[in-house]
Amino acid sequence: MISHDIIVRPIITEKSMIGAAEKKYTFEVAKKAGKIEIARAVEEIFKVKVAKVNTINVRGKFRRQGRSEGYTRSWKKAIVTLTADSKNIEFFEGMM
Repeated sequence: MISHDIIVRPIITEKSMIGAAEKKYTFEVAKKAGKIEIARAVEEIFKVKVAKVNTINVRGKFRRQGRSEGYTRSWKKAIVTLTADSKNIEFFEGMM
């Protein structure tokens, strides 16, 4: 997979912005991507050094709208921790 196919989008929430201050960044990633692939993709795209990657499979939630019902899509979330000597990701700097 190409690096831009692995990293789908950044997650911008209050909780993820608190983690960004500690060099922990949250991304939605491809469901089939492993931790090593995610680390390589972040290093290649943002030119930083990754210390570790934690992944979470987020299950789809049950939703109803009128008579129809179903589940939202399932997706995978990755929390990427950078090394202490690594620079910050500029994309998240404007959000804080």
